[in-house]
Amino acid sequence: MANEFLQQAISLKLKSVFAIGETVAVEFKRAGGRIGDDVYESVCAFLNRFGGDIYLGVLDNGKVEGVPENAAIDMIKNIIKVANNPTLFQPTTYLDPEIIRYNSKTLIRIHVPQSSEVHSFKRVVYDRINDADVKVSSTSQIAQMFIRKQGIFTEQRVFPYLKKKDLRMDLLGKVRLLAVNNAGGSHPWQNMNDNELLKSASLYTIDYTTGKPGFTLAAALLLGRDEVIHSICPAYRTDALLRRENMERYDDREIVDTNLIESYERLFEFAKKHLPDKFFVEDAVRKSLRNIIVREMISNTLMHREFTSSFQSKFVIERGRIYAENANRSSGEKIITPENLEPKPKNPTIASFFRNIGYADQLGSGVRKLFTYAKSYGGDDPTFSEGDIFRTSVLLDKTKDDVNDDANDDANDDVKIDDEINDLQLKILNILHQNPRITQDDLSKQIGFSKPHVFRSIKLLKEKGYITRTGSDKRGTWIVNQQTNPEKTC
Repeated sequence: MANEFLQQAISLKLKSVFAIGETVAVEFKRAGGRIGDDVYESVCAFLNRFGGDIYLGVLDNGKVEGVPENAAIDMIKNIIKVANNPTLFQPTTYLDPEIIRYNSKTLIRIHVPQSSEVHSFKRVVYDRINDADVKVSSTSQIAQMFIRKQGIFTEQRVFPYLKKKDLRMDLLGKVRLLAVNNAGGSHPWQNMNDNELLKSASLYTIDYTTGKPGFTLAAALLLGRDEVIHSICPAYRTDALLRRENMERYDDREIVDTNLIESYERLFEFAKKHLPDKFFVEDAVRKSLRNIIVREMISNTLMHREFTSSFQSKFVIERGRIYAENANRSSGEKIITPENLEPKPKNPTIASFFRNIGYADQLGSGVRKLFTYAKSYGGDDPTFSEGDIFRTSVLLDKTKDDVNDDANDDANDDVKIDDEINDLQLKILNILHQNPRITQDDLSKQIGFSKPHVFRSIKLLKEKGYITRTGSDKRGTWIVNQQTNPEKTC
C-alpha cells in the first residue's frame, strides 16, 4: 500500500512537470537507444547555471514517448561514463541517472546539480538561458561565470601558493581504491596520474579574477596537511562528544581537525564505539541501522558546512538522541521534511568527491534515507532545521532506567516525574521551571528539536497534568505542577 501511494505521488509530480513544460531547470529529450550530444550539452548548461532535471523519452511539448526498456541500463552506463571522461567534460562531473516509470513508459531522469565550476563539453561552454542551452564563447562572459560561481561557493577559492607538498598526496592511493570499489570495479580515476585526478576532481583550477592557477580550498580541506588546513581555516574542526552521565561537560570527547577524508573515518569510529547497532532486516537482508544513520549525519556535516564561518561543528551522542550542528549558507529558516525538500549544493566539489569515493549518495538522498530508517532505530522521525546553523537530530530508544538516570543527572531538585516521561519532556520541564515565560519557539531553539516535536511534547505534558499555562500565548506563564513521586527527581 505504501509503495502504491508513493508511486501515485511520483506520477502526479511528473504529470505536473510535463504539463508545465521546459524551464530553466527542466529539459525534455527524445531518446531512442543512444544518447545524443544535445543531452550532454544540457548537462553542461545545467552545471553552469542552477542545476536541474533532464528527462529522456519526453518530447519538447511534454508528450511522453519513453525510451527502449531493454536499452535503458546501457544508456545510463553511457551517461555516467561520458560525464566522467575528462576528454569530453572539463572538469568531469558525477551523475546518478535513474530509470522511472510513467504511464507504462520507461523514462530516464538525469538530475544535474549546480556546480561551483565552469564546465565545458567537447571544449565548448554552455549556459542555460530560460529553456535553452546557449553556447558561450566570449572570454568576458566565461570570466563572469567564474566570478558568479565563486561568489556562491567559497570551496572554490584559489590559493596560488598552495603546492602539492602541502597536500597529503599519499591519500590518493586510498581515494582511487575507494572510487573503484564504489563504482563496482572500474572508475576513471584509477588510470589517471595524480595531476589528472586533481584536475578531474576540480581541485586544481584557474582563478579568473586574477588569471592565476592553483589548488582550491576544497583541495586543502580534502587532502591538506593538518598544519595547512589550520592555517587556511583556523576555526575548522568537528567536536565529537559523548554525553550520557556528565551532561554539563562530556564522558568522552574527540576533536577532529584533520582532512575531510580521515575526519569522516574518525567520526564514524567514534559513533560506532558509543552507539548500539540494532538488529534490523529489510527484504531478507540484515542492515546496520546505526551505520546507515551515522554515515548520513557525518557526511552531511562534513560536506555541507560553510568552512569560512567561525562556528565550531558538533557531533553529539546523548542518551536520548544524536545530533549534529554545522555552519550553513542558508536562504531562509525552516524545518525540512521529505515534502518540502529542495536539495541545494553547499559545496558541490566536496560533495562530488564524497560521492565518487562512496562516502555520500546523490544530493538530497541523505535526508530521505534518514526519514526511512531513523524511526526504526529510535522510534521517531529525524529533524532537520535549516538556518544559519544547520541542525540534524535523530532520537534514540529510551528505557525507563535510562530516563531515571537522566533525571538524577540534572541539578534542579524541585520538579518530580513518573515513569511515563521521556528525555525530551524531562528537558522541557526543567527549562519551563527555570524560565516560566519562555515561548514555545524559543524553547524549540534552546533544546535543538523541531517545533512539531516540542509542540507535541508540550501537549502531552499538559494532558498528563505536569504543566499548565496561564495568560496569553505571548505574555503568559508556564506553571510546572509538583508530582507525587519523590524517588525520581531532576
